[in-house]
Amino acid sequence: MPSAPPVVLTIAGFDPSCGAGVTADIKTIAAHGCYGTACITALTVQTTVGVLRVEPVSKETVKDTLRELAADMPPAAVRIGMLGSAEVVDVVAEFLDGSKPPNVVLDPILKASSGAALLDDKGVERLAKVLVPLATVITPNIDEAAALTGLPVGDLEQMKAAARRLHEMGAQNVVVTGGHLERAADVLSIALPEGIFEQLEFVSDRLRSTSTHGTGCAFATALAANLALGRQLQYAIVLAKAYVTKAISRAFPLGKGSGPLHHLYRMDEPPRPAPDVTIPMHPNSRGAGE
Repeated sequence: MPSAPPVVLTIAGFDPSCGAGVTADIKTIAAHGCYGTACITALTVQTTVGVLRVEPVSKETVKDTLRELAADMPPAAVRIGMLGSAEVVDVVAEFLDGSKPPNVVLDPILKASSGAALLDDKGVERLAKVLVPLATVITPNIDEAAALTGLPVGDLEQMKAAARRLHEMGAQNVVVTGGHLERAADVLSIALPEGIFEQLEFVSDRLRSTSTHGTGCAFATALAANLALGRQLQYAIVLAKAYVTKAISRAFPLGKGSGPLHHLYRMDEPPRPAPDVTIPMHPNSRGAGE
């Protein structure tokens, strides 16, 4: 019997267009050879054009779902996305504090790319206070980093300053993503003992594409999957970035707005040829029909 793959739990909203949220996360998790479980925090009415309506799931349903999933299939990593309400933020924090999963990737989704608010002001305040310190790594984009820290974030130096502020707020490791900058750049910031920060830059050419719906979700979930597979943080980031880049470049032109990534692009790649192996016959063996 083959060994079971690592379980990655996504805690996020439901996007019916399947470009972001739990449905996209499950595709990303599967693409990395892990097994995905999901706790839906909010239902949305949205397409590639934008978000029309958000309906948070009750805190009781989220609490019960997390408890039962963790008892049945303990996750090797947890990816946290859209939470929808301050009450759900507190429930997720309580779950993490009690179950202590080995890897927690917090993707602080505050607004949709179309501008719709996905977490109210109280929820943002609670997220910064109770969830940021519990995460293994937090992955805000430049707008989310600005909202959480109150600092301007528009270039590499400001990204580094925002990361340092997030460390002061309790974050262990921070990846500030700048895919929307003219020159795509991410900053990894690691808090070392005695108040020292190690900060690394990841700079690449920006992809010109209209298929970018859910890139933040894909990156955070790919990062969680790679951590679940036992990879070190820096290497996991490199692999997650490479996965998102390829998923964007291989995306189909779907929808009338910002289309989804091709999360399962590896299924389109030709299988590797089987090695040419000759099986030696035992001297005393007989062929069929002898």
